[in-house]
Amino acid sequence: MKQPLTLLLLALPMMAAAQNPVIRDQFSADPTARVFNNKVYLYPSHDIFPPEGARKDWFCMEDYHVFSSENLTDWTDHGMIVTQNKVPWVRKDSYSMWAPDCVERNGKYYFYFPSAPAEGRGGFAVGVAIADNPEGPFIPEPEPIKGINGIDPCVLQASDGNAYIFWGNGRCAKLKPNMKELADDTPKEKVKFGEREFEMLGVNCLKDLPNRQAEGPFAFEYNGNYYLTYPYVRENTEVIGYAMSKNPMGPYEYKGIIMAEHPNGCWTNHHSIVNYKGQWYFFYHTNFFSPKDDKRRSVCIEKLTFNADGTIQEIKESMRGVGINQATEKIQIDRYSSASTDATTEYVDTANCMKGGCVTLPKKGSWSLYKDIDFSCLTDGYIILSAKASDDAEFCIREKSATGKVLARFKMTVRPPEQPAGAAANPMMSRFRRDLRNQWLTQTAALEYTPKGVTDLVITNEGNGTVSVDWVQFKNRPKYFSAVTTPSAQPDNEGFIHRWLLLEPIDKPNSGNTVFTDSYLREHFNREYFKGQQTIVPKNGQKVKAVFKQEQAPAGFGRGAQQMPEGPQVKTVTQNLTWHALDSENYNVKLFRFAEKWGEKVYGVLFWAVTIIDCDEDIENVRLAVGSNSASMWWLNGEEVLLLSGDRRMVKDDAMSNRITLKKGRNILRGAIINGPGMSDFCVRFLDEKGNPVKNYSIKAQ
Repeated sequence: MKQPLTLLLLALPMMAAAQNPVIRDQFSADPTARVFNNKVYLYPSHDIFPPEGARKDWFCMEDYHVFSSENLTDWTDHGMIVTQNKVPWVRKDSYSMWAPDCVERNGKYYFYFPSAPAEGRGGFAVGVAIADNPEGPFIPEPEPIKGINGIDPCVLQASDGNAYIFWGNGRCAKLKPNMKELADDTPKEKVKFGEREFEMLGVNCLKDLPNRQAEGPFAFEYNGNYYLTYPYVRENTEVIGYAMSKNPMGPYEYKGIIMAEHPNGCWTNHHSIVNYKGQWYFFYHTNFFSPKDDKRRSVCIEKLTFNADGTIQEIKESMRGVGINQATEKIQIDRYSSASTDATTEYVDTANCMKGGCVTLPKKGSWSLYKDIDFSCLTDGYIILSAKASDDAEFCIREKSATGKVLARFKMTVRPPEQPAGAAANPMMSRFRRDLRNQWLTQTAALEYTPKGVTDLVITNEGNGTVSVDWVQFKNRPKYFSAVTTPSAQPDNEGFIHRWLLLEPIDKPNSGNTVFTDSYLREHFNREYFKGQQTIVPKNGQKVKAVFKQEQAPAGFGRGAQQMPEGPQVKTVTQNLTWHALDSENYNVKLFRFAEKWGEKVYGVLFWAVTIIDCDEDIENVRLAVGSNSASMWWLNGEEVLLLSGDRRMVKDDAMSNRITLKKGRNILRGAIINGPGMSDFCVRFLDEKGNPVKNYSIKAQ
């Protein structure tokens, strides 16, 4: 389904998506939208695949669902409201529950629907089900509305106080106040079909209008005019035309087209028009999720605009649809608003088109723009997306334009590297990476910039390879820490210490965690990285200049190589670091997340942690209990009390000190945690001789 932009902007482009189609977990067609209780309620028909024995190339619809939304972005499925198996007059295997409507009158909700009657009646009839709420439950009347033979009911509640029902190919009649019967004065008309003559009720409002294979009338009132809108075949497939009148039952004057034929060839269209919060919207269907089968369709929405004289501006189908996406939603980026002329779209999975599509940017300079994304929901965020590339690729996420401010940068390395010289003789020196070209990969990146409010998003290809993007989503990081706001804190119910002064990570390359022997740790923990590292009691925001010698492993070390072939290189490293006073949201302090936010590196680093413990009296014979992911070392009041060596996992009370005393007054607990290639965290508490948590002390950050 590769198509150029010039076609896709005219072609069509679960729940919780301001993108077309709006219903994504099932097929939906013939959408009637109504406003009840300050919400938009959507009453579509429900396309399904034909069961065994049913006609395979025809419409198959056995029930109705109702959906609602307050913003046309997030849709709630309220479930099935009417099914052919529970309507007394409907043939149980008809699968003909076609286009419905629903209106409210005097506190009751009337759901009108067509179907094939039970044996012996023939043709189609229109029934009504009644409920106390717009989402049901609806109770069907035992018999259809007498006098209506046809499909696609629509009820217009006119400003003259009457309700008018339209059906079939534009017939119209007044309803009685009970909303279940045609008025007694409904006109009758003799109609010939070939050699046969029939008596039909109602007025044929389309009699003198373009009406080839017309169906699905939808009538509404606006600014003193009545509008009769309807699908009909202009050439080979349906368009949506409209006519205007000063009277609900006409005569109507044809005005033109609201929506032209589907560019993708879908034979049918069916629609409704509704005003919601001052904006008019046009609901319709297409077969985007079923491109080879136009009997399985999906609901879409566009904005509708009137001219000054009351006529309607023609609407183009779009991929973008209406509404505003929250940045934290999964945004189907192929529903773009505009793009470079070389951008194309295709389905991610042609076997399951409901997975949506992707946009492909074939070369450097290619771009696509997606409008109206609200970033006010993003506080401390990052970006995640799904992409594939034919070769190593680079692309950016920008704001507003292809040259706009960069939000995030991506480099996708998908080509396997060349074998290094000597790899055949020494396989341990070779690095292996499988071929990832043209494979969907989830990519994550930090944000260089976070927009404010509602803005547009642009993806730009900035490398030499072709890149395709399926979806984009911004995510808020879990709140791992909060700033210290109180003078003191207490241990939690299990005795764990949450308040810490943490130093931004010191660069400390390590090939792996298996090197963390007791001797290695004591050597490296006792090196001086910064002045006063074993004596100072830091304050929040205090700056530290770390200057130290560092061994540099050769490229690739730790990914196959077991030794440094030429020996380590030593250089002097200088880092300007800051202490942060933080309360951990978790009992285990997430150092990896701390480094992610405040440091430049998350792997191969060394952390320093300090906390101040105030005791009202001596607390004797307690043990320091520590768990740490990777190795750590702990000092109390300047004395080493615990060492956790080797490659470890974060386990509560993984190691415990000998008996120690927390003295009356101020105690300084200091820890150093070293990290190789993995994530790192730690947890700390004191236990008494019975193994119970010690909690009778306060914790300070200065």
